[in-house]
Amino acid sequence: MNIDLDFGSGFTGITQTSSSSVISALQQDGSASASLSEINIDQYGNIVGVFSNGSSKDLAQIMVATFSNLNGLISVGDNMYSAYANSGIPYITALGSDSGTTIQSGALEQSNVDLSEEFSKMIVAQRGFQANARVVTTADSLLQEITNLIR
Repeated sequence: MNIDLDFGSGFTGITQTSSSSVISALQQDGSASASLSEINIDQYGNIVGVFSNGSSKDLAQIMVATFSNLNGLISVGDNMYSAYANSGIPYITALGSDSGTTIQSGALEQSNVDLSEEFSKMIVAQRGFQANARVVTTADSLLQEITNLIR
């Protein structure tokens, strides 16, 4: 049986040089290992992860569901709602031009209540309650005195 070995020629086959064997990478097609260091959300709901090596990658996207009848949703508590037969089929879209909805990331929603004004109103209500309680107590004392005079 004859075996014919073809080791190629030039750079298309096996080559040998007179130097010692060394493995060297001529080019790199990846990046150094990194851990997730920050998460950002843009106005269109794209959740972007920023890694410790400076690279960033889209991780997910927030979607919006709209219903034909918002009054048909069922409240399940804690400001959450569930779809029901009367609410219609949810239309799920990405944020932006399709839904007309955007996100203001990193902002805290401001309350529409002036705390100092509401606190002042509470103190006024408490003082009024105390004054009414004194009126009742005074009226009770007067009635007892009148009852004692009749006896």
